[in-house]
Amino acid sequence: MTTKATDLVQDISGLVTLPDVYLRINELIEDPNSSSNDIARVVKQDANFTIRLLKLANSALYSFPSAIDSVDKAIAIIGTAQVRSLALSLSVARSFAGLPNDLVSMENFWKHSLLCALSARHLAKLARRCDADALFTAGLLHDIGELIIFNRLPEQAKQALLDVLDADGVLPIHQAERAAMGFDHSAVGGELARAWDLPPLLEECISHHHHVDKAKKHRREVGLIHLANIIAQMAEIDSPDPDDVEPIDPLAWELTGLDAEVIEPTMRAAQGELAEVEKLFLE
Repeated sequence: MTTKATDLVQDISGLVTLPDVYLRINELIEDPNSSSNDIARVVKQDANFTIRLLKLANSALYSFPSAIDSVDKAIAIIGTAQVRSLALSLSVARSFAGLPNDLVSMENFWKHSLLCALSARHLAKLARRCDADALFTAGLLHDIGELIIFNRLPEQAKQALLDVLDADGVLPIHQAERAAMGFDHSAVGGELARAWDLPPLLEECISHHHHVDKAKKHRREVGLIHLANIIAQMAEIDSPDPDDVEPIDPLAWELTGLDAEVIEPTMRAAQGELAEVEKLFLE
């Protein structure tokens, strides 16, 4: 029987679950009768999340002129929707940290994911009229389907990785995955986003970051994640030359209104912020 992307996320709760703090925050934000005080009460019930949220609010990502010393202040300044995005980012990074995987370095996986998230945040600000925190979350989660494939289809995943190595960098991993199993990690990640009922923006960015033309409602944001993913690859090898990584889809430039001049400053900014953000998300 042929395995499909949807099959891999069935019974996903047996592998990973979203923490209660994110689920409650999400529920309250969707409730028109709730207030920021209600959200603050939920956050304060999770000491670990409270500490991480305050560290994040006081990090270089925000550079607020004065210290954010309370949950209420963090929510008031950052915003409730942004706190939901950050809660999801922190939750998923922690939830997937212990997922068994013998194929790739989890350190390298999350390094790429964070570089993509940081690049997406910078690009969102340059593109304007975009939620930088939502784009950060989309960047962090864009490859999450890979971890599920590694865990549930290790042999096919190994074959795809070997095919990429044999092609000496000419074959992108998503194409190798499609050849090996009939779908790629973006399809699996999209199915996970639907299973978890994540916001449509995140679902589209995860599902289509390799196939920008397939985006429908959030085309600009998908274009930004496509660019951020490739800039993250450049950051990993410390090269601002687009010829050293997989090609950028010209449609991404068209959708975002940006051009190639943003590549190197975005790459350098993400590299500069990585060490601090790694401590917040992965330790």
